[in-house]
Amino acid sequence: MAGVILDAGHGGYDAGAQYNGRKEKDDNLRLALAVGEILSQNGIPVSYTRQSDIYQSPTQKARIGNESGADYFISFHRNASPNANQYHGVETLVFDDSGRKAEMARNINANLEDIGFRNIGVRERPNLAVLRRTDIPAILIEAGFINSDQDNQLFDERFGDIAKAIADGIMETIGSGQQALRGIYRVQIGLYRNFSNARYALNEALAQGYDGDIVYEEPYYAVQLGEFDTLDEAVKLENELRQKGYDTLVIKK
Repeated sequence: MAGVILDAGHGGYDAGAQYNGRKEKDDNLRLALAVGEILSQNGIPVSYTRQSDIYQSPTQKARIGNESGADYFISFHRNASPNANQYHGVETLVFDDSGRKAEMARNINANLEDIGFRNIGVRERPNLAVLRRTDIPAILIEAGFINSDQDNQLFDERFGDIAKAIADGIMETIGSGQQALRGIYRVQIGLYRNFSNARYALNEALAQGYDGDIVYEEPYYAVQLGEFDTLDEAVKLENELRQKGYDTLVIKK
């Protein structure tokens, strides 16, 4: 099964960009861990370059990625402009604009744009060590400008959605080309403590033509739809449900 290594940019005495007491290294780590948790819940093998506030040089990060056995290297950063509130938006950097890494970059950007970020696009940066020295497909996500009040508000208020958008972009890419990701996948649309509430949610989905049932996972009743052999099929349904306003999560049985 395809795995990923997540890199929280900067760390330790290297705080990265800073703005009004906010440090890039902290936002990077928080986002990397959140994305990793979602990927792990969906059966994707995940490792990290760091999970605490330690310093690593970019070359060290690339070496850790190369030695991890992962199939993809994903680095998390926040952008910065010369002047506060000069620019805003998300962009993803690649060594060259080709292959699966470029596909993944565009999938992630599109998902973040759906949340409300301006999509700056995909840009080649062959001079960055974590992109140049990695032996596996690598991307660097600039998750908004740290000195943009607009981007910071979105980052804080919709943090969970941002993590999920990035995780979904990763899974969409892996699912579209990695047939090794097989199993039984379902799309979860809700967790309820009360069975009657779960039944109501399921009945609404059934009325819209979806198949599903209720799975009891103490202490919750989970409403899950569909049953697919590949992650790609489940992600397709998830995207359809998200467009209808559902909060979703792909589950592997």
